[in-house]
Amino acid sequence: MATDKPAGAQVEQWASLIGTIAAPITVLGALLFYFGYVSSASEYAYFGINVDTIGLSTQAYIMRSPQTLLVPLLVLTLASAGFLTLNAAVRRRITSAVTLGPDVADASAIAVQRVRHIKRIAQRSRISGLAALTVGFIMLFAYPYMRDWPFYGLVTPLLIGIGAAIIAYTSHILTLLQRLQGQQKWGAGKDNKSTSPVADQAGGSLLARRTAGIFVYVMIAASIFWATATIAQWSGRGLAEYAAIHFDALPSVILDTKEQLWLHDPPSVVTVTQLPASEGQTFHYRYRGLRLLIVGQDRMFLVPAQWSPSDSTLIVPLDGSVRVQFQFENQAP
Repeated sequence: MATDKPAGAQVEQWASLIGTIAAPITVLGALLFYFGYVSSASEYAYFGINVDTIGLSTQAYIMRSPQTLLVPLLVLTLASAGFLTLNAAVRRRITSAVTLGPDVADASAIAVQRVRHIKRIAQRSRISGLAALTVGFIMLFAYPYMRDWPFYGLVTPLLIGIGAAIIAYTSHILTLLQRLQGQQKWGAGKDNKSTSPVADQAGGSLLARRTAGIFVYVMIAASIFWATATIAQWSGRGLAEYAAIHFDALPSVILDTKEQLWLHDPPSVVTVTQLPASEGQTFHYRYRGLRLLIVGQDRMFLVPAQWSPSDSTLIVPLDGSVRVQFQFENQAP
């Protein structure tokens, strides 16, 4: 009869399970926060605002990241599906080329011809990957001369990542081909007590290949991260430009102040009127033609109802020094 596990072992098992689940969630949350921050920083920089002055919470940045990551995730999903399909077809082709049946006439010659053809394709692909990787690294070190190119932040990591991925995959294909050939020869010479090809892979060469593989995968991951960050910047800038064109979708604000603000925005957009003096009245000026861009922790960011590159963003503290009214512009019920 099986005995129950001690309480301490159960607690340790649950703690291990929680740690296994929590670690990926923590990494995912950090990535969502980072890309949400990059997108928001680019978006509000268009209006002359440092995103840190807004005081958005961690949750706010995470909630802003899905829209930014939608395109990269779709591209990676389609690329992964295409790679899996291609890999399955390539492996079938290699297996059929190496393991021709004995009933096929001139099986050995046909197999050798097919293997040579696959090796030529793999070697040419690896040269192409090495060329792309070389160009990517040249562009990386030429940053001081190419940083003003709008597509630098996307083309450079793509060249590095695609080049490293092609080199890694073609090396894997050549290794697989070599292993299948070795197994075929070992199976044919089994009666002669030949050594297994697996034993020949032991030693420093295997360690060197694994170390190089780790560096290649780190390079691919870093390139994907860089390209995604660039897309996040473009996404934030695109959101800002769209918002600037459609300021009429933002809430309309009437702002009362104690002192005149002396805004340099065109009077036809932001108008100011002096309020009539009355007993107990502390606000003397009323501004119309403002729109609410975003609300931070203790301040509001207002923009003119019509945006132009020469306009400014008004920062209004929420401390009682101003009076704010939101103007309804809905259709009649």
